[in-house]
Amino acid sequence: MANIGIFYGTTTGNTENIAVLIRKTFGEDAADIMNVDLAEKGDVEKYNYLIFGLSTWGVSDLQDDFEDFLETLEEIDFTGKKVALFGLGDQSTYSSTFVDAMGILYEWLLKRNANIVGSVVRQGYSFENSLALVKGKLVGLAIDEEYENHLTRERVAGWVELLKKEFK
Repeated sequence: MANIGIFYGTTTGNTENIAVLIRKTFGEDAADIMNVDLAEKGDVEKYNYLIFGLSTWGVSDLQDDFEDFLETLEEIDFTGKKVALFGLGDQSTYSSTFVDAMGILYEWLLKRNANIVGSVVRQGYSFENSLALVKGKLVGLAIDEEYENHLTRERVAGWVELLKKEFK
């Protein structure tokens, strides 16, 4: 079994593609990957290192499958687990709510004793506001596949290197 569980919710396939890229960057043997639509409580509980990925829809809405998945996560004790987040959003059209779903999930997990790692500096992003921006940093990796997909591989590579250190 891999040490890391990557769980994602996807509607258009973009979040799944990023989850696959993250797994590939870690190394296929280091991480397992699962769509939250198929995941159960036991699938999450077996990992001490978790990565959750979701997109923001409309104005601050969580991706549908991930919103439903919160009921499953509600049953889990996150004490002692390290959790990293990645979120997809559109920083041009939704500049005032960019990756808000990641910020909402961050707050939700904090209330459940999760140790959240993998924050990212805001530099290099151009948005007005985000619920994922806490103390000047993004609470996880923010991806804009609409307008900055040319930066995705580089951002994922840098983030995975950070997580390799923080997951130890």
